Amino acid sequence: MPTRRQAVIFDMDGTLIRQHLDFDLIRREIGLGEGPVLEAIARMSAEEASRATAILERHEAVAAEACELQDGAVEVIEVLRSRAISVALMTRNSRRSVDVFLAKHRLAFDLVWTREDGPMKPSPEPIFRVCSRLDVRPADAWTVGDFHYDIICGVRAGAKTVLFVEPGRARPEYAGEADYVIEDLRELLEKMNISRLHR
Repeated sequence: MPTRRQAVIFDMDGTLIRQHLDFDLIRREIGLGEGPVLEAIARMSAEEASRATAILERHEAVAAEACELQDGAVEVIEVLRSRAISVALMTRNSRRSVDVFLAKHRLAFDLVWTREDGPMKPSPEPIFRVCSRLDVRPADAWTVGDFHYDIICGVRAGAKTVLFVEPGRARPEYAGEADYVIEDLRELLEKMNISRLHR
C-alpha cells in the first residue's frame, strides 16, 4: 500500500524566525485596544483602514529586514524535503514581508499563503486550501506555530498541531490544546519519527 503524502505547514513570525514585531506598539500607533490587529482593521472605514494598514506594513517591513532564523530551521526544512514531504508557509503577514524573508534567508516553499491570499488563521480554510493544492489530506498535515491561532486553525482542520515555544518562554495556557509542544524546531523531526541529516 503506497504511503500517503504528508505536508508540514509552518507559521513565520515567532516560529521560523525570531519575533521582532511589537504588537503593543503597533496597536498604540494605530489607536487600538487589546485584540487582533487585522480583525480590528477589517472593521474600520476605508480611510481608517488605509492609515492603519500603512502603520502595520511599516512595522512588518522593518521586522522582515531584521529577521533571524530560529535554530534548526534550515535543517528541518532540508530533512523534510529529503523525505519528499511538502513544506508550506502560512502566515497572517503580508506577501511583501514574506518575500523579504524568503530572499534574505534564501528559502523556498512548495506553497506560501499570506493574508492577501484569502482566509486567515484561526479559520481552518487556509489549511484546507493549502492541502488541496499540495494534494495532501488535512489529516496528513502538520501545522507548526507559536500562537493560539495556529493551534485553533490546525485543530479545526483536523491536522496534527505542534506548538513551538521559544526556550525560556513560559508555556501558554492553551499549550494543552496542541498535539505536541516543542522548544526546538528539530524536535519536530522526532515527533514525526524522522531521523536528522548526518553532516
